[in-house]
Amino acid sequence: MRWRGQEVGARDEAALPGLEQIDGLVRTVTTPEFAGITFHEVLARSALNHVPGSSAMPFAWTINPYRGCTHACVYCFARGTHTYLDLDAGRDFDSQVVVKINVGEVLRRELAAGTAHGEHVALGTNTDPYQRAEGRYRLMPEIIGALADAGTPFSVLTKGTLIRRDLPLLREAAGVVPVDLSFSIAVFDEALQHAIEPGTPTTTARLDAVRAAADAGFRVTVFLMPVLPHLTDSVSALDDALARVKAAGARRVIYGALHLRPGVKPWFMDWLGRAHPELVSSYHGLYPGQSTNAPRGYRTWLARRIRPLMRVHGLDGSDEDAQPMRASAPGPMIATRGAAQPVPAPTLF
Repeated sequence: MRWRGQEVGARDEAALPGLEQIDGLVRTVTTPEFAGITFHEVLARSALNHVPGSSAMPFAWTINPYRGCTHACVYCFARGTHTYLDLDAGRDFDSQVVVKINVGEVLRRELAAGTAHGEHVALGTNTDPYQRAEGRYRLMPEIIGALADAGTPFSVLTKGTLIRRDLPLLREAAGVVPVDLSFSIAVFDEALQHAIEPGTPTTTARLDAVRAAADAGFRVTVFLMPVLPHLTDSVSALDDALARVKAAGARRVIYGALHLRPGVKPWFMDWLGRAHPELVSSYHGLYPGQSTNAPRGYRTWLARRIRPLMRVHGLDGSDEDAQPMRASAPGPMIATRGAAQPVPAPTLF
């Protein structure tokens, strides 16, 4: 694998931060608790990743304590990034997880040196910081503490229910800096959710986490993404999803159609052929050749279908195409100790 290097001490400038040389690899771990999963524990040289100024992302910095994700979502847009490690975007992405075991310590050092300068930092932009491995490694409490201590605003986007463990820490941090919490909940049919997101907590468990975060004072956003053509885009499915999101206490919804980025499309289409062969030709029509996005006509149709339902359920929000550029006005407000404060819009994925 490229990130192991060709010789001791050899650097690979194309590798991800913390994986440039074999000296960073501490150990490789397997355990019965995570059957079929291999953890590669590394010492990261950096924790903060700078987002290019030309990017449309509404944040300047990201942190990814893990690489790869045991949630195993068939549609995950980040799958292609695993190929940078000479791992495949399919099974390896689900089962070969890189863990930056010193990420909190490195983050404190970078923040103390002035990196980020109080700009917004996003977690959950690549792989989930609250995937199951977080229960073992407990990297997030130190990350939260480091950001709060440095006066750095941040957001977390997750499908994981482990975030409930850290709600007291997040609540404390929100008394010092703006903190934005978002949950990704895309599939509300139990059988489909288990088939397409086999490693995630159930939808019900995630909605319970939304309620816990709302009860802790956060103005929670739910990412209803991806909406899957012919699978989750019916009026009845969308109405049920929005009703449950509202009942859980969320205030805002961001929705968007499925993306099939390089590295993801073959894996997703293979799953579709096994699970729903009757839809394969339709998906090839929607995502022909190398196209990654649903056509604008479908996205417009989806917006016209879902926006009236959002109004019926009293939910703020928009589609992903309407998310602001980084330099745009601040996003939603969240409750903090004292007055509500504006925070940047949440991560897009």
